[in-house]
Amino acid sequence: MHDIRSLRTDPAGFDAAMARRGLAPVAEALLAQDADRRAAQTALQEKQARRNALAREIGQGKRAGADTAAPEAEATALRGEMEGLERSAATLDAAIRGALESLPNILDADVPDGADESANQVVAQSGEPRDLGFQPKQHFELGEALGLMDFAAAAKLAGARFVVLRGALARLERGLGQFMLDLHTREHGYTEMVVPSLVNDAAMYGTGQLPKFAEDLFRTTDGRWLIPTAEVPLTNTVAGEILPEAALPLRLTALTDCYRSEAGAAGRDTRGMMRQHQFRKVELVSIAHPDESAAEHERMTACAEAVLRALELTFRRVVLCAGDTGFGSTKTFDLEVWLPGQQAWREISSCSNCRDFQARRMGARFRGGDGKAVGAVHTLNGSGVAVGRALIAVLETHQQADGSVLIPQVLWPYMGGMERIAAG
Repeated sequence: MHDIRSLRTDPAGFDAAMARRGLAPVAEALLAQDADRRAAQTALQEKQARRNALAREIGQGKRAGADTAAPEAEATALRGEMEGLERSAATLDAAIRGALESLPNILDADVPDGADESANQVVAQSGEPRDLGFQPKQHFELGEALGLMDFAAAAKLAGARFVVLRGALARLERGLGQFMLDLHTREHGYTEMVVPSLVNDAAMYGTGQLPKFAEDLFRTTDGRWLIPTAEVPLTNTVAGEILPEAALPLRLTALTDCYRSEAGAAGRDTRGMMRQHQFRKVELVSIAHPDESAAEHERMTACAEAVLRALELTFRRVVLCAGDTGFGSTKTFDLEVWLPGQQAWREISSCSNCRDFQARRMGARFRGGDGKAVGAVHTLNGSGVAVGRALIAVLETHQQADGSVLIPQVLWPYMGGMERIAAG
């Protein structure tokens, strides 16, 4: 969420920043409302001061036996005027806050311009797509032929965009999540967390899912929300807190189920596991000092890349352009993995620096070493990585001509020593 003071300081710069997002100028209208609100607040303070003076005058007059009808009438009139000013100030404050919370974050200067994903830029690549020497299958073809991936059973239980995994594929899915957690906690310095899958309105608001993206979420009958990512509970663990500077950065990770309505995904990825209502993901969250968030962003992305490298996957890092960068992010790196069955690059991780955008909504701050200075922390989040998409990538990348799948060596301990998944 933006600070109205930034608009007062540089309205033209703010409008220019929103223009990069494809939005029309907003500063003039917001500042006009802000001026009206401040005028109402000033008038309210002046009338309150006058009312206090009248109260003293009335008290003194009554003690002296004087006629206090005139000051009492003025005080009564002032009370009505003050109530009107309070309502006006509150209405303006709500309108300004509503407008500010609906505006996306300001992009970093080095984010490339562009309207959509076609303007995203590849900045690094690990490996090259290789010829497997046969016609590769897509993951759902492999999984169904193995008898271990069942979309019909899932549809019977829950409808479209769900899957049932059996046997070795169920174990592979579990092993992938455990491997990622072990890597991030043992080698990358993240603290593992177990967090709720149901959260309240405040938590969803704090990380920017509400009010703008309610249609993308699942809500329960008692008013809670199923998390779309562990970013929500992990980041909100510091909501309302003032952290000592020495505690930064906090690096947190969790493996959770994630739930998304996929409201805008009609007709996209209808076959297979690419886009589901329920999936598992290892999330990485950092709570960082403002001076360190850019470096933390690079570090977090490298941690996600380490997962893909260990799984012997071909991948690339992409910086998203202005039109493709998410609502709360100032800069986002997507990691895209090569899927031989699809003959396409597909996103498997997204790592974003939100700077103080979420922290302002959550009231998350830090106290400087002098014990006095208090500022908003910076928050970052990334997939470390999406477990279902990692399973897809492993199946398609390591498939063999006979329909079996070789298991990357790093996963052997999690598979009880199993090195290959084959029919039978």
